[in-house]
Order: sequence, then C-alpha cells, then structure tokens
Amino acid sequence: MQKDNKNIDKQLDKIRHSLSHLMTMAIVEIYPKAGLGVGPVIENGFYQDYDLGKTDKFPITTENLIKIENRMRELIAQNIKFEQHDMTFAKALALYKKDKYKTELIKELKKKGDLPRSKAGKKVSFYKSGDFDNLCAGPHIKNTSEINPQAFKLTKVAGAYWRGNEKNKMLTRIYGIAFNTKEELDNYVKMQEEAEKRDHRMLGEKLKIFTFSEMVGPGLPLWLPNGTVIIEQLENLAKEMEKKGGYSQVKTPHIAKEIMYKTSGHLPYYADSMFPPMVMQEEGGKKEIYYLKAMNCPHHHQIFKAEQRSYKNLPLRLAEYGTCYRYEKSGELFGLMRVRSMQMNDAHIYCTEEQFAKEFLAVVKLYLEYFKIFGIEKYIMRLSTHSKEGLGKKYINNEKLWKKTEAMVRDIMTKENIPFVEVPNEAAFYGPKIDVQVWSAIGREFTLATNQVDFAVPERFGLTFIDSDGKEKTPICIHRAPLGTHERTIGFLIEHFAGAFPLWLSPVQISIIPISEKHLEYANIIKQKLLENNIRLEIRDEAETLGKKIRTAEMQKIPYLIIVGDKEIQANAVSVRARGKGDLGQMPIQSFIDKINNEIKNKL
Repeated sequence: MQKDNKNIDKQLDKIRHSLSHLMTMAIVEIYPKAGLGVGPVIENGFYQDYDLGKTDKFPITTENLIKIENRMRELIAQNIKFEQHDMTFAKALALYKKDKYKTELIKELKKKGDLPRSKAGKKVSFYKSGDFDNLCAGPHIKNTSEINPQAFKLTKVAGAYWRGNEKNKMLTRIYGIAFNTKEELDNYVKMQEEAEKRDHRMLGEKLKIFTFSEMVGPGLPLWLPNGTVIIEQLENLAKEMEKKGGYSQVKTPHIAKEIMYKTSGHLPYYADSMFPPMVMQEEGGKKEIYYLKAMNCPHHHQIFKAEQRSYKNLPLRLAEYGTCYRYEKSGELFGLMRVRSMQMNDAHIYCTEEQFAKEFLAVVKLYLEYFKIFGIEKYIMRLSTHSKEGLGKKYINNEKLWKKTEAMVRDIMTKENIPFVEVPNEAAFYGPKIDVQVWSAIGREFTLATNQVDFAVPERFGLTFIDSDGKEKTPICIHRAPLGTHERTIGFLIEHFAGAFPLWLSPVQISIIPISEKHLEYANIIKQKLLENNIRLEIRDEAETLGKKIRTAEMQKIPYLIIVGDKEIQANAVSVRARGKGDLGQMPIQSFIDKINNEIKNKL
C-alpha cells in the first residue's frame, strides 16, 4: 500500500510540474517577452514566477486567472507530448539571450556543473512541449492526456523577490493546485475556504490576542492581555507536566558571547539564522562580541557544567520557557507561524546511554499526552537523519555515532508502535531529530514540535559526569520542545479551535450579562464569587439591548454566558448559555461554579 501511494504521489508531482509548464505556455502567448523565473512543484500544487513588465492590457486578476486556466485546458486537449532533450550551454544561452533570469540560472549551472544538466556538465536539460522549450530537469508526464482537466485550479497571485533576495526585483508569482480527481480538488478548496475563516492572523486580531507594530519591527509579536492569558495557561500546563516528569526550571539571559556559539557549533552552521553580532567595548579597551540568543541549549549546557555531576544525578532535566531570536527573511515571515522572536517550551535532558531509551520514550509519551489534551487526533513523527555527503559540512563529522543514535531512536519508535516516517538529510547538525507533524480539526498540517538527540555538543563543552566506575564520561543530551514555541502553538490552536478555545484556555471564561441596570448589583455579587474561584470573567454593563450583549459575547467566542434578571435574583440562581449548545436553563450559583471548576480541572 505504501509503495502504491508513493507511485501515485510521484505521478501527481509530474502532473503538477507539467501544469506549471502549461501555465507558462499560456502566459507567454499573452506576454511574449515575459522573463521566466523558477516554477517548482509544492505541496498540493505548483507555482511559477514571471517578470511580466507592464500588465495594463491583461492584468493578472482573479477573472483573468480563469481565462489562463481555460487556455491551459485547451492545451491539455491537444495531447501535447513532453519530450526531454539536451542542449549545449552555448545554445541555451542563445535561446534565452533576452531572458536575464534563465541566463543567470544557466551561467550558474555551467559554473557549478550542477543539475539540471547531463553529460558531465557539457549540456543542460530541456523539456519541449509543443512549440515551447524550457530549461528543466523534469520529470514530466509523457502526454497531457494524463492530466484531468477538471482537477486543477489557479488560486492566487503574489509578489516574490527573484531568488528570494529582497535586493532583487519583485516578480509575479502565480500559484495553482492540482489533484487526481475533481472530487479531491473540490474537497481541498472547501478545506481552504474553512481555513480562511480560521486564519490565526484574522482571528488573532478579532479576538485581541496579538498584534504587530511597524515601530517594533516585523516578526516581533506583541501579546495583548487575552494572548498573555493563553500564554500563562500554556506555561502552567507545561510546568505542571514537567514537575510530574522530574524537570527542574531554570532561567537564562537573552544574549551570550560569540565564543559560546562557536563552541557549540551554531557558529558557523547557524549563522544565517542569527541576528547580527553586537560588538561591545569592554573596560580596558578589549572588544567582546555578543549575539542575541537563537537557542537555549548552550546556556543550559553551562548550567550543567556549573557543578560536578555524578551518575547518581542523572538524568538531569532542565526546562525553560526561553525567549529566542532568529533572523527570518522578511518574505518568510507569516503571522505567528514564522517570527523573529519566540518563546520556546524548551528542555534538555542529560542522561547516560543506558538511560537514553527510557528518557526519549518519556518525551514521546509527553507529546501524546498533549495531543490528547488539545484534541489532536491525527499526527505523525518525522525521523530526520543525516546524509553521508553532509558530514563535516552540514553535520558533525562522526558517521559511527550518527548511525548508532539513529538506530537507537528508530528502535524505540518501532518497539512502541509509534507512527513515524524517516526523512534523510534533514537532521540537526549535532544529531537525529523527531519533528512532530499534527493536523488541525479541518485537516491542515502543521509542524508543531521537535525532539532531538545530541551526541556531539556536550563533548564540545567538556560536559562530564563521574560514572559508577569512578571515570569521567560525557552525557547524551536530548533536546525537546513538545509545545514548540508560544507563537507557533498558539497560531495552531487558534486555527484548530477556530478561536473557540476550551474553557481552561479561554482568555475570558464567563460573560455576566445583566438584563438591565437594576440587575447590576446582583451581577457584581456573582462576579465576586467567580473571582474567588479564580475564574476569568467580564461584566457586560453597556447600555445596550440584551440581544446585542449576547451577540457581542458570542462573537468573542466566550464559553459561557450568565444572564441575570428578576427571576435569577428571586431564585438566587443564574441562567446559563453555553457556546455551541445554547440555553442550559437556570441553575444555582454554586452548582454552576462546581460545573465549570470540574471542566477547568479536567481540561474538558
């Protein structure tokens, strides 16, 4: 079954790639002088970048995307063949002499001797479809008859810098999606429409969870009071779980000297993702270079090293919600999902080789417990391994330890029947890792958390413990972040719950709504009783109709509304409306408090 699925995926990738070429064929009919950027296959579809010049006669609007789609269907109906052939670099450059983008790519390929090319770099690969000849490594379908003309759609237009560099020209990027059947396409479109309603950027603003400021800077979120409540609840949850798991909480500064990151190996491996260095003039004229903290692990290593450790002290589990800073390119920033400042649910477990399997499994089980709390039903874990070619470049150069630790992780996952897929050449530079992929309530996939094995960096820092035989040994370090960062996790949870957070996590849990001003005194009595139980609430005392107050509270997705009027005062009770369930009727105040306390305690 897995093999068949892989073959289906490969065929669908070919279809998507070929549709990118067909889209370009339609575009060059309209814009014969268009510069052609890159056009790869991506998840669920494809895109292609163009330098279209002036678009006055045929602007790339939603309406005109449909016209381009229809032209693509006409081309599909012609049963056009895709034929690979090689071309010398000289001929390729002549063909694209008026296209600076293809010219740049060909010159780069010639210099590097890299793909797409053939015959030891003397020729370059092209694909011809009808009269259209395009620089391309493939693969493609053999004939357009393999494409279902009703199973693709051009979806949107965006701007994209050439080669992803902000200093280059902004090109026009056209996106498309494609599937094997129209039913699959329709289902995906419906899911995307629902996803737009759940977009964390839109709901985050509407529900007053977070904001961004140009004066603060892109990718640097500001948490509003509602968002701060969610952060506090997540941190409380994490600390509660970590206390049960035998973790110790620590705190570390937001900056550190360059020497620490050089020792860890993050410099130079990670330099592109770090903020620029700060050169400080110390007393006596000495210069010191500091960096904003991009990761917590080197700081935790220093805490481990602060005192002599014995095998009796292990495993040592150090946890911190540490703030890190990473310089993501502006074009890659996306709401809370890709930011430059992040608060990470981080911990580092220092253990012996004999303790490793038990500790690693405990971390995986912690992930599963979180999935249960958040109602995450579909997930998979990606075991990212090294590549031999990357040793000494992308990865620590110790193949023996790579193979050993990868086998250790693989055996644990297999023995415990934990679903995972293996992905080569995506490990951390210091060891194999598990990336956790989860699916939201509507089927959108997210990378939420990570669990990494580090067999190299503790030795770099000289971390040791005295073993039972009296000899010094280096511990294995497990890096784990089951709740990822506040930013990514809250972004996911906003979309997963569509902003309707469970009671324990909701910024405002109860909205007390007095029917009129004369009922406000009783509303405040109820408020005091709820506050004594640490319940988060608001009173809607605006001079508005009852209906409007209820609608406003419901739009804020507050879990419970309490309506108080003459009947409730006489009965010493409250009338309760539950989100998604409607009117629950009247109940005594203490009964209601007991009910919600139970829900909060059990995270229902």
